[in-house]
Amino acid sequence: MTDAAAVQLVQKALMMVLLLTAPPLLVSLVVGLVISVFQAATQIQDQMITFVPRMMAVFLALLLLAPWYVRKLAAYTAELFGLMPMG
Repeated sequence: MTDAAAVQLVQKALMMVLLLTAPPLLVSLVVGLVISVFQAATQIQDQMITFVPRMMAVFLALLLLAPWYVRKLAAYTAELFGLMPMG
């Protein structure tokens, strides 16, 4: 494997990580922002109010996006196996 091929492989792996982690992180960010505005308006500063809804929203996002994750990971794995030299 050449240096350029190794760099390209690492680049694709990092892009896959970013692509797969972005949706749950964005859901967590939006839910956290909404809850923070709610807490600022009501002056309720309980930590469970921020943690539980975020956790549930991320879990729901992962559950709803599971088929998309499987397709992306299967395509990436097939691409990796396609790059392996045939013995």
